Amino acid sequence: MKAMRDVLLQMGQFHFAAGPGRVRTVLGSCVAITMWRPEGMLGGMCHYMLPAGLREKEDARPPGLYAEKAIELFVKSIHKAGTRPHDYIVKLFGGGRMFSELSATSCGGICSPSRRCTCNDVPCRNVLAGREMLAAYGFTIAAEHVGGQGSRDLILDLENGDVWLRRGSALAGERLRS
Repeated sequence: MKAMRDVLLQMGQFHFAAGPGRVRTVLGSCVAITMWRPEGMLGGMCHYMLPAGLREKEDARPPGLYAEKAIELFVKSIHKAGTRPHDYIVKLFGGGRMFSELSATSCGGICSPSRRCTCNDVPCRNVLAGREMLAAYGFTIAAEHVGGQGSRDLILDLENGDVWLRRGSALAGERLRS
């Protein structure tokens, strides 16, 4: 039996591995994407902070700080494992507003996938960037928990694909299954 690993992701970090194990993160306006493939208990999580970054020189920032780079890390890992995007159960989380005075936006909240976002709301644009990039690479989102006010704690169980979510100061979590 393999030893259980627990990995805590910070902003811009990415983890992809075979289970058993758990990947955890805490989100505010950032977004996390989880992917899990039942065959082989293979999957991971990214935690990105912004929709896109500067296209200039690479720097010392974590490689998954921006949605585009984080999803590219998933794609590379999936191809390296000999699997394809449609083999994975994908879930999208985050984009919470952390300050009540910023809760009213020109788009009215988390941007709808059916229209273009024209606001400058970072949480909203983070969620929309994740949706667009996942679709562009052929992923289908099975579940999402986005928007709203406050933080989220997430745990992805690589053994069974369950994602446990706890909002802000809530005492009880909820399990999101697809």
